[in-house]
Amino acid sequence: MLSRREFIQTALAAGTATALPFMPRQQHVAAAEARSANEKLNLAVIGVAARGGANLAGVAHENIAVLCDIDSVRLNEAAMKFPSAKKIVDFREIFEMRDLDGVVVSTPDHTHAIPVAMALRKGLPAYCEKPLTHSVYEARVLRRLNAQAKVPTQMGNQIHSDLHNYRRVVEIIRAGTIGEVARVHVWLGSGVKEGKRVEKGDPPKTVNYDLWTGPAPMRPFHESHFHFNWRYWWDFGGGQLGDFGCHYMDLPFWALQLGAPTTVAAKGEKAHNGDNECPNKMQVDYHFPARGGMPAVHMTWYHGGEMPEGAEPYKMNSAVLFEGTEGKLIADYGSNKVFLNSGATAAPVTPWIPNSIGHHKEWLHAIRTGETTGSTFEYGANMTEAVHLGNVSYRVGKPITWDAANMKCVDCPEADPILNRQYRDGWTLPT
Repeated sequence: MLSRREFIQTALAAGTATALPFMPRQQHVAAAEARSANEKLNLAVIGVAARGGANLAGVAHENIAVLCDIDSVRLNEAAMKFPSAKKIVDFREIFEMRDLDGVVVSTPDHTHAIPVAMALRKGLPAYCEKPLTHSVYEARVLRRLNAQAKVPTQMGNQIHSDLHNYRRVVEIIRAGTIGEVARVHVWLGSGVKEGKRVEKGDPPKTVNYDLWTGPAPMRPFHESHFHFNWRYWWDFGGGQLGDFGCHYMDLPFWALQLGAPTTVAAKGEKAHNGDNECPNKMQVDYHFPARGGMPAVHMTWYHGGEMPEGAEPYKMNSAVLFEGTEGKLIADYGSNKVFLNSGATAAPVTPWIPNSIGHHKEWLHAIRTGETTGSTFEYGANMTEAVHLGNVSYRVGKPITWDAANMKCVDCPEADPILNRQYRDGWTLPT
C-alpha cells in the first residue's frame, strides 16, 4: 500500500491532486484520508515573521521542513521553534527539493507571484498572502497555472474563513432580504504611513537586500520601504487598497458574485509630508455588469477618512454598506445589521453556508482530501485583479474602460507597463 506522501506525489505526477483519472472521487478522498490520518505534511514556509509568522503559526502542527527568509535575524528566531527545519535565504532553492507537500508564501507583494508560479508548475499546493499578486498580468498567469495544476490553493484573506460573520451576510444578501443590490460602498478609515526616498542607504548586514528586492527596481535601502512599510510604494505594494481591498471587497465579491469590472475611476491625494507614491486618501468607483439575473453593480471604495455621504450615523470606521431595493445592510469583519425601508425587523435567514474549520486548516485539509478551500486562487486572482485596476486608474490619472478578455485598458496605452511591469534583470515569472 502506498504511503500518504507517495499517494500525493503519484497524484501530482499525474497532473492532479484532486482525483486520479482512474479512481472515482469518493474512493480517492477516502483513500487519501485513511493514509494521512497519522502523518504530517511536509511544508516549506517563505517569509517567517509578521504575516509570515502568523501563517507559520497556522501550519505549525505540520512538519515544517523548510524555513526561508532574507533576514537572518527573523530566520534564526523562527528556527528556534522548528530546529529540524532546513534554513535557506533564496526561495528558488525550495523548488529543487523533493518530498514537499505544500508551500506557504508570505513575502511582500512584489515577490508573491514568482514562488507561487514555481510551486504550481511543480504541482505543489500553495498558500499565498493577499493580494495574490503585484500586477494584473501576474494574476492572469497564476489563474492559468492554478487551473492547470489542479492542486489545493488558498489566498490569505483570513476574514473569509475565520470570522463566520461574512457567511451570514452572504446568506442575507442572497436571500433577498434587502431586495436587489445595485449599489455598494466599502470604506477603510486608515491612510498610508509616510516614508521617504534616499540617495544612499545600506541595509543591515543580516539582510540579503538583493533577494528582498527581487524583480522590483533596485533602490537605495531605507527603513521606510522595508519590513511592512513596503506597502506604501508602487515598486513593492499597492497602498491601502492593495493591503485591505481583498479583505473588505471580499464581502461584495462573494455575496454578489462579482467578476471583472467594465469601468474603473479613481481619484485621491498623497500624504503631504512623505515621498510615498500610494495615495493617503482615495476613492475608486467600479462598475460591474449584470450577471445571472442580478443587476449591474456600482461599488465605491474609500480610504484615508473618505466615506460615503450619510455614513456618519453608522459610526463605523471601516465597513461595507449594501444598498438594496428593500433596505440596507452594513457590516464589518465581525458584525452586520439590516435596515429595512419599511422599518420592520428583518426576518432571520436560515444559515446554509457551513462554518469554516479554520483558514489554514481548510488548505491543509484540502491537501489531504482533494477537497477545495473557501478562497482559491481562482477566486483570489479575480478579486486581486479588480484591486489592481483601482490603482491603475489612479496612476494613469483618468477613468479606464476595462477589456477583461484581452487584458487591456481601452485607448490607454500608458496603462500597459502598470498591468505588466518589467522585471529587474535576472528575474522572470515562470509561465
